[in-house]
Amino acid sequence: MTRATQRRRVRRLTADGGVRERADVLAGEEPLEVRVDGRSFSVTMRTPGDDFDLAVGFLHGEGIVHSWADVAQIDYRSGIGADGLRDYNIVDVRLADGVPPPDPSLERHVYTSSSCGVCGTASIESVRRTGAHDVGADPARFALADLLALPDRMREAQAVFDRTGGVHAAGLFLPGADGLGLARLSEDVGRHNAVDKVVGWALREHGMPLAGAVLQVSGRASFELVQKAALAGIPVLSAVSAPSSLAVELAEDVGLTLIGFNRGASLNVYTRGERLEG
Repeated sequence: MTRATQRRRVRRLTADGGVRERADVLAGEEPLEVRVDGRSFSVTMRTPGDDFDLAVGFLHGEGIVHSWADVAQIDYRSGIGADGLRDYNIVDVRLADGVPPPDPSLERHVYTSSSCGVCGTASIESVRRTGAHDVGADPARFALADLLALPDRMREAQAVFDRTGGVHAAGLFLPGADGLGLARLSEDVGRHNAVDKVVGWALREHGMPLAGAVLQVSGRASFELVQKAALAGIPVLSAVSAPSSLAVELAEDVGLTLIGFNRGASLNVYTRGERLEG
């Protein structure tokens, strides 16, 4: 299996005419095919690592699995690659007895790139789904100072970004006796993949809904990230960059607090601002 990072020789040129050969570290990117009960469902470009969490988190966002108990078995089903080594780019998720298979109309008929999470969905109407958890009813309240601290706390845990500068991150902060704690940090070339990895981990280790939680992401807040947060029962999504208009509309519809431009000194609150105090 390819590592999350790879080394490559590069030539560094400077404005003063300098030329230097050096080693650079790149973020790994490879396709991952997600199969459900042996049938191909989607292909996404991702940074290898936490593939099982990614697959299950993705299927949760598609409304196919709702808990880890919905998964009977998950394994690599790939055979041997051209280099003679086992290929880890296909994950097969076997659903538990009684869990309905995915509707064929939801299959991704083209691959999902690392920057597009909903591209290729057969029907745009299938994107806006009703979740099982009412995030609008979550009574959680958060101190402004605690939310402003989240981007730096997440950044401190970004080991792959430190080496490559080329991956997104998603941090799941859960409430505890000492306030919000970083429960899981995932990195990937795709922002939606990083969130799927976090959600898959939460399904396996914590369960849903993620009441009182905050999802902090390193990039912008898209419609799909709001949807993934809402489906997981997360009441607050905080992004370092801007939200899209459709993301704000969906957040308002479901009662999720959406924060943008959270960069440590200030932030913008787009929906459900009453959850912030101080």
